Amino acid sequence: MIATRRFCRFRQACLALLAAGMLTSIAHAAESVSPGANPNAWTLDRLMSTLAHNKSGRATFTETKTLSIAAEPVVSSGELVFIAPDHLEKHTLTPKPEHLVIDGDKLTVERNQRKFTMPLAQYPELSAFIESIRATLAGNRYALEAVYKVAITGHGDDWTLTLTPIDTRMQKVVSTITLDGTRDMLRSVAIRQADGDHSLMRLQRVPGH
Repeated sequence: MIATRRFCRFRQACLALLAAGMLTSIAHAAESVSPGANPNAWTLDRLMSTLAHNKSGRATFTETKTLSIAAEPVVSSGELVFIAPDHLEKHTLTPKPEHLVIDGDKLTVERNQRKFTMPLAQYPELSAFIESIRATLAGNRYALEAVYKVAITGHGDDWTLTLTPIDTRMQKVVSTITLDGTRDMLRSVAIRQADGDHSLMRLQRVPGH
């Protein structure tokens, strides 16, 4: 039972973080390009450089989870908030209210009129996952590649960033994380778990954020 609760908390934190990653803007992609290079190329360095400019963001989300224990996909919606460098919030409004906040090294979950907080240090796999996402938000390619095999495809109008865990412990939980975007907007993030369960979250940026 404890293991089940631990897995659920891990998955919730992952989703919140990844969705927060989608809040990052890519509007500052005006860095220089070396002679002979394609100025329209959307490289990993270019993506990381633009992500490093972001300080905060807010977006509404619609998330669809396909779980082996559920007869039909589970759909939820709400709002996501990111404040650099390490504050993330996921406020689920439907079908049931739930508030998840990651602040520094603590994860707080509030649901069913109950609130609990746990230190990330007790969950090494989760801590490594969070640090890798923070590295993405900070535009730190090297820290990111220390945890994931990173691949980017497409171009500025339609790019895909795929993260594959290197650590064997993380591989037992998450198979891949895929983020799709266009220029300065992250359109979706998909998580495929090792057990076959998967989720897709679509975002709509809140004007002015």
